Amino acid sequence: MTSSPRTVSILGVTGSVGQSTLSVIEDLRGQGAEIEVAAVTAGGNLPALADACRRLRPKFAAVADPDALAPAREALAGLGVEVGAGLSALEEAGARPSDWIMSAIVGAAGLAPTMAAVRRGAAVALANKECLVCAGPLFIEAAKTHGARLLPVDSEHNAIFQVMTHPDRVEKLTLTASGGPFRSATLEAMGRATPDQACAHPRWSMGRKISVDSATLMNKGLELIEASYLFGFPEEKIDIIVHPESVVHSFVHYVDGSVLAQLGTPDMRIPIAYALSWPDRAPVSTTRLDLATLGALTFEAPDAQRFPALDLCRQALRAGAATTTAVSAANEIAVSAFLDGKIGFLNICRVVEEAMTALDRSDPGLIAKSPTSFDQVAAVDQAARGAAQRIAGRLAAA
Repeated sequence: MTSSPRTVSILGVTGSVGQSTLSVIEDLRGQGAEIEVAAVTAGGNLPALADACRRLRPKFAAVADPDALAPAREALAGLGVEVGAGLSALEEAGARPSDWIMSAIVGAAGLAPTMAAVRRGAAVALANKECLVCAGPLFIEAAKTHGARLLPVDSEHNAIFQVMTHPDRVEKLTLTASGGPFRSATLEAMGRATPDQACAHPRWSMGRKISVDSATLMNKGLELIEASYLFGFPEEKIDIIVHPESVVHSFVHYVDGSVLAQLGTPDMRIPIAYALSWPDRAPVSTTRLDLATLGALTFEAPDAQRFPALDLCRQALRAGAATTTAVSAANEIAVSAFLDGKIGFLNICRVVEEAMTALDRSDPGLIAKSPTSFDQVAAVDQAARGAAQRIAGRLAAA
């Protein structure tokens, strides 16, 4: 990493990616790197936000809940941090001057503050899938227009970014999936799954929403959409393979038959450190990969019957950008309903699929073409959420 001072911001500092980013910054600071923190944001975890502010000393902190301004100010009292609350404060955090910004707010809520960073031409470390899944073509075009650099942080996309040395000579991409907690479970067992079981990921420590997405493999389907928009590949040139050890993070297949892969221990600090230090590499205190101890790497095809989310996402990508927006929005509602105990695990994908059908029947023009503005993205998002809520409510009452 260069020795010149660096100013960074972290959108979503209290989540798993935000906490890993905090760890990387502390590690690099301990090695003498000059890293200042301009802004941080959090959902509603004020104790974790206060801890992050004590350790990072940002100039500005924002909480998502507009009614949490007074409690946030009390929690951060004495730390010399300016405090804001609500969506406008999140956008302000993205707009505040910094060289590099981590976009790690989960869900569509991360789009507006990330766009604020894109519009000022920042280097954006992208851990929020929905920025691309919900608004892919618009988001990519905005980054080009404003000179923003998109640095993928998802381990799979970061791996592709690291080894794609000749983009015009790539034949296809392969994303790896751990298989989640239900990789070998029967459909009957999955139908009885509890939220705690779905969130018990065998390799990664993540928030509950993304953990459920990993259990359904919706997370991998959304990553497929993200990879298509980010790297410019159609869905038929992106494969998915289950790799339970989570050591190989992606493959890039070249036209000469060469296949390049990036390997590493399942630790998000590795892709975060790469994004933060890019185009350099910085030494970070992560566990080193020991292949002799690991002994073997295994791979298998995903089961389409038990994990229909993958095909849903492929269908959405083929249909166009509005449909990928709708899939992401409907999935957020379905996962929330499952975590609240209102619907069963197998009904998550059912809600998403029925929401797509309902939208197409009620307003076929809504998802028949790509949105041309972020207002249109928001309209599709809200329509999909409404349809998903109605379907989840019907299933809950059944």
